[in-house]
Amino acid sequence: MEKRFEEKLKEKARKVSIKEGAASSVMEGFGNRFMTPFALALNATNAQIGFLATLPGLVGNLAQLISLKLIRETSRKKIILKAVFFQALLWLPLILIGGLYFFFSLSSNLSVILLIAIYTVMIFVGAIAGPAWSSWMKDIVSVKNGEFFAKRGRVVTSVLLVSMLLAGFILDYFQKRAVFYGFAILFFIALAGRMFSYYYFTKKYEPRFVYDEKNHFSLRQFVTHMHENNFGRFVIFVALITFATSIAGPFFAVYMLENMGLSYLAFTMITISPVIATLLFLPIWGRFSDKHGNVRILQIVGFLISTIPLLWVIASFVPLPSKFHLIALLVGVEIFSGYAWSGFNHAAATFVYEAVSKEKMAYCFSYFNIINSFGAFVGAILGGFVASQSFVLFGLVPIIVIFLLSSALRLIAYLTMISKVKEVKPVKSFSVQKNIEKRIDKGAIIFWKMIGFKPITLKQYFTQ
Repeated sequence: MEKRFEEKLKEKARKVSIKEGAASSVMEGFGNRFMTPFALALNATNAQIGFLATLPGLVGNLAQLISLKLIRETSRKKIILKAVFFQALLWLPLILIGGLYFFFSLSSNLSVILLIAIYTVMIFVGAIAGPAWSSWMKDIVSVKNGEFFAKRGRVVTSVLLVSMLLAGFILDYFQKRAVFYGFAILFFIALAGRMFSYYYFTKKYEPRFVYDEKNHFSLRQFVTHMHENNFGRFVIFVALITFATSIAGPFFAVYMLENMGLSYLAFTMITISPVIATLLFLPIWGRFSDKHGNVRILQIVGFLISTIPLLWVIASFVPLPSKFHLIALLVGVEIFSGYAWSGFNHAAATFVYEAVSKEKMAYCFSYFNIINSFGAFVGAILGGFVASQSFVLFGLVPIIVIFLLSSALRLIAYLTMISKVKEVKPVKSFSVQKNIEKRIDKGAIIFWKMIGFKPITLKQYFTQ
């Protein structure tokens, strides 16, 4: 009876978690996703953009070490509530920076430095909640991880999509008037979204958690032995992909707004394209991961991810009749990007929950994030250094060079590491080739029936 009652509480907590995630995505869509445009409005350099994109994440994930200590002393719910509330308030000084720059002539360099500092503190505070949140979620999600996280991700992505679209319209409206007012409105809405997230956390049931010292292991111990176990090799693989991705990742926004001269609305339309793709494909990836496993997804999309920067380079050199056609082409590239990344991110996140016991979840999740963010930081610094140079290599400007470098390093990481990561649960086998053949056969049978001939499969045709 008691067990059934607790299961009902967990089911309710899962529903609240979806609402909490939706509220958090309001902050993400109106605030975090527009940090680079805000920095560019303050005349940030490429090197500063690189620091803005990755320093907060690196410092933030190191903050998770503090959270691991706090979990031993206080409840996970208290940790998260304090972190989320303080994080929400930090949107106010960001608005103040914009006001000082646009109306009181605060220097660009100082404005950007303050932006990076405050945003780093914001991410630092939010990251303290990370291990507590992952441990909490492990306790309330017990079966069909892929299906639940796909459902949650679909709702969160939908809200993120609407938030980014509305934010783009707001910025575009104020672009030719006073862009500061546009950013101020965005950041106030981001603050409100995070406060709603705080409210939902207060309503979320937390199962009893008992800390056991025997489950503790340090970051140094994890790093020392990570090459010896499957989860460690998975972390290395994801960190290498993140490193290669971050070489170019922070600079797509710079390329669109500075090099291509696109409007905020065009920037938003391109940026939300992968979000739309994620919304469409996430349910498919969720069912696929439960049936065929997360490693199979990583094997399929890992190669596709390496081609994305290359597609941007190709799109940049294709002769097109107008800027509208360029935007349409980039939207297509980003939809493809969303298809690949939605699979990768879902598989990576779900793999962690399925590979790690609930007793060690907080530690493994934190160490995974720290190593991953270190890869992102190093990659972005390298990309920022190259992008800040003034050379021309084989007729290519530095920002195009970092796109090509990112593409090549993603492919190398995929080819060298993917075979070393193994599935952690029993799954049904899946062959891409056989799946394609099966779909061709279905189409062929329908075609033959339509024209009145005896149906014949692809295999039968080639064996006759």
